[in-house]
Amino acid sequence: MFENIREAYMAPFQVIGNLYFVGTRPASVHLIDTGEGLILLDSGYDELLELVLDNMHALGFNEKDIRWIVHSHGHIDHLGATKRLRAMSGAKTAIGRADREYANGTRDLTYAGELGLTYHTAFEPDLLLDDGDTLRLGNTEMHCLHTAGHTEGTMSYFFRLNVPERGLIAGTHGGIGVNTMSREFLLAHGLPLSLRDDFRRGLARLRQLHVDVLIPNHQDQWNTAERYRRKLAGDSNAFVDAAAWPAYLDMAEQRLDAMLKGEKICAITEPH
Repeated sequence: MFENIREAYMAPFQVIGNLYFVGTRPASVHLIDTGEGLILLDSGYDELLELVLDNMHALGFNEKDIRWIVHSHGHIDHLGATKRLRAMSGAKTAIGRADREYANGTRDLTYAGELGLTYHTAFEPDLLLDDGDTLRLGNTEMHCLHTAGHTEGTMSYFFRLNVPERGLIAGTHGGIGVNTMSREFLLAHGLPLSLRDDFRRGLARLRQLHVDVLIPNHQDQWNTAERYRRKLAGDSNAFVDAAAWPAYLDMAEQRLDAMLKGEKICAITEPH
């Protein structure tokens, strides 16, 4: 999968305020500078950790200053590098409570096999997050909401950016992929079909929130590269877009609807 690692490279940049993108192309990793240490939102693939470290260094940050690695969910592309990064930095780790056994390897649900990989970097999380929890460090207060669906313990995060006099809110849905909500996947892994209903309820709940800066956990989910080009061209507000959040959630629900419709059609046309 990673025969040419440099193809996974994506240049690091300041999104806005104290929020930074540090890679990579296959799976996003974001850094929050709280003034009293760094929070890393996801760690990415273990095989790509050196790209993330290089990107951090290019922006003037050091992995020794990471205090928390906070995970969106328990798939290998979002927690694969955590074990090594925790050893380097001494950072504490947090993940949604229901994804604990994904992280520590008790249950084989990291999606590694589906990607042709082996999850060999299992770790025991320091903090298990529940709905409504708040993680505080320096100038950042991160609000945590449980939004199951993509995994059982998917968590979404919201925090105020350090942008003077603007009061901008950054937010991320912890996982909008419907690939792990197909009937075939859920039944094969002993997961409840009700995760699809959980996902839809989570979308409805998150629509009630205001978000100025959307943080997708994959750069190709919401035009990260294009917005970066706009920023390079001088648009300091390239990532500030209050309309992006509801549109992103609508896209996620439309993908769920399309998948369910496809399953229904297959069920009708299959011979009995």
